[in-house]
Amino acid sequence: MKIVTYNVNGIKARLPRLLEYLDEQQPDVVCLQELKASDETFPIADIRAAGYGAVWHGQKSWNGVAVLAKGADPVERQRGLAGETEDDHSRYLEAEVATDFGGVVIASLYLPNGNPLPGPKFDYKLRWIDRLAARARALLAEERAVVLAGDYNVIPNDDDTYSVRAMASDALMQPESRAGFRALVAQGWTDALRTRHPKGGVWTFWDYQAGAWPRDAGFRIDHLLLSPIAADRLADAGVDKDYRGREKASDHAPTWAMLR
Repeated sequence: MKIVTYNVNGIKARLPRLLEYLDEQQPDVVCLQELKASDETFPIADIRAAGYGAVWHGQKSWNGVAVLAKGADPVERQRGLAGETEDDHSRYLEAEVATDFGGVVIASLYLPNGNPLPGPKFDYKLRWIDRLAARARALLAEERAVVLAGDYNVIPNDDDTYSVRAMASDALMQPESRAGFRALVAQGWTDALRTRHPKGGVWTFWDYQAGAWPRDAGFRIDHLLLSPIAADRLADAGVDKDYRGREKASDHAPTWAMLR
């Protein structure tokens, strides 16, 4: 079972690339982020024509998350995180997907960027991590196969970036951001990509600016965290890097975990 997280950076602009990816790779589940589309304009007809069911939580012009399942309709469990009633950002969507070994709970999440810092955007990022941690703790208590997949906007380790110096002042690599991510993992989650590539040096994002892609100046911010039951089934994890180099591609590459 191939579970993918893919920040498409605008589903309208990137729809040909997404459909191409679905056709060529045939993943079982795809978690999308940064749809930049309202619920009404989500291209469900095209996705169904590609053989996928979907649930989505859109927002006009920015944010937005979705869960796609091959040959099935995911069952929505929760949208949004508790803790801030005034938060209207479309950043979290949780669904159940049926599999041969029972249902898997899948969450697609788009954690706030947090720049510039210091300031309210960074404060919101840290609060959001805490709110995610509360939900993650509740999911672990269910003792289910759970995957928290998405763009976390956190570079966890120094070897997860091409240049520590270049990213030192960015919200993605601040001590507080890293501490929040590590505390989340320490609940009992397995970082799938890190487990399969413990030496680091694996990127999931390359900026459009400054020739980052041809220079391979990237970093790792797209993560799949697995509950213990899901982690027991982990067979492999990786990045479909070549898709970042295609015409009008997203600045993220599809990142995946394979469960037995």
